[in-house]
Amino acid sequence: MGATRRTLLTSAGAATAGALAGAPSSPAAPGSAAPAADPVALGPATDIPVGGGKVYSTAMVVVTQPAAGDFKAFTSTCTHWGCQVTAVENDQIICRCHGSRFSATDGSVILGPATLPLGPKAVTVKDGQLTLG
Repeated sequence: MGATRRTLLTSAGAATAGALAGAPSSPAAPGSAAPAADPVALGPATDIPVGGGKVYSTAMVVVTQPAAGDFKAFTSTCTHWGCQVTAVENDQIICRCHGSRFSATDGSVILGPATLPLGPKAVTVKDGQLTLG
């Protein structure tokens, strides 16, 4: 006797539920702080101009220096649609996808369409080198 539609749907639902139960948890929402990871060397602190910053694409972070010796780091994922921010100019972190701008000091939204701030990241400077985490 062939399988009925109900049997097939029940089996498919059970298989999906089992797969979801074993799936890893979803990633953190854009802008939220992710769990601590191993430290990542970013490079010389001299790469970050005062009043500017640098986007580290591979590390998914943007580092700014709002005032001399004051380094800040934020996720480089825009909270609007998840594009990576592209630049830091005039104390603002810029996402060129849709024009959102964020404060280089605290990651807050200066200009939308984004409505949520960029999530902070831990950054340290030791012996002139920046380290994330």
